[in-house]
Amino acid sequence: MQEVTIIIPNYNGKSLLENCFRTLENQSYKDFKILVVDNGSTDGSTDIKSDVLDVEWIALNENLGFCGAVNLAVQKTGTPYVILLNNDTETDKYFVEWLLRGIKKSDHIFSCGAQMIDYKNHEILDNAGDLYTAMGWAVARGKGRPCKDYETSKRVFSCCAGAAIYRMDIMRKIGGLDEKHFAYLEDVDLGYRARIAGFENWYIPEAKVYHVGSATTGTRYNKKKVFLAARNTIFVIYKNMPVLQLVLNVPFIFIGMLIKTLFFVRKGFGEDYCKGILEGICDCKKCWKVKFHMKNLSNYFKIQLELWCNLVRII
Repeated sequence: MQEVTIIIPNYNGKSLLENCFRTLENQSYKDFKILVVDNGSTDGSTDIKSDVLDVEWIALNENLGFCGAVNLAVQKTGTPYVILLNNDTETDKYFVEWLLRGIKKSDHIFSCGAQMIDYKNHEILDNAGDLYTAMGWAVARGKGRPCKDYETSKRVFSCCAGAAIYRMDIMRKIGGLDEKHFAYLEDVDLGYRARIAGFENWYIPEAKVYHVGSATTGTRYNKKKVFLAARNTIFVIYKNMPVLQLVLNVPFIFIGMLIKTLFFVRKGFGEDYCKGILEGICDCKKCWKVKFHMKNLSNYFKIQLELWCNLVRII
């Protein structure tokens, strides 16, 4: 029985996907299958074949977003682990092997994220796990810094779903990706829920991928991306913070929103950011909220300390 399924959501990324497949063909660990969910592409993506890889396609007629595509694929897998992988990545030869090694170290580990490296400059990091702060900001740990400074495995707040492995039995307990997010911050929300339940997320630097970044959306900042990220920021806060924790963080969250508003006004996306925040506030109750349990109180306490510590780190 195969242990792991690699799930790759795709939308009009034919050339990217061909390159991704090419590097997956050279993995040291071979016993995996690939499940590609195509979100209604019109560029011939579904014509891609591989004589080496075990590839299955789910071709959709509409764009369900990253979350919808992943959830559909997860429902069709029977492996104990799944790896979520962006189509705009090249994988190192030992990528799958090291992610499996990492997650098998303990039954308390929910996810392990790869060292995501800048595609154009292999000396620079793109992501070494995610930090989450009391301001409601999710920050890519190590982004723009030298890879050599992040060569130690470390527990992180959450893993970037662009290149990470997840334990399926835990995912069934805490739920999959929230499709209300569509895309962006869904991985932080997932990692947050795992932390509330007492599980861990780890960064595994030996598992390396080279990431183009924003290949589907085209740019680092655009109207839709800014809007969705702003809206989903509210969703993550509402869903995962009980009332007391929310009260503790409201002053920081307000300051964080003010800073982001000024930042995006300068970038020309101030209106999109504010619209996202407003829609998040109006629609947050449509998300499913994590139910508070006293048995998780110590986990909430640890999370809150981490939110404050991470705030100090980014400052």
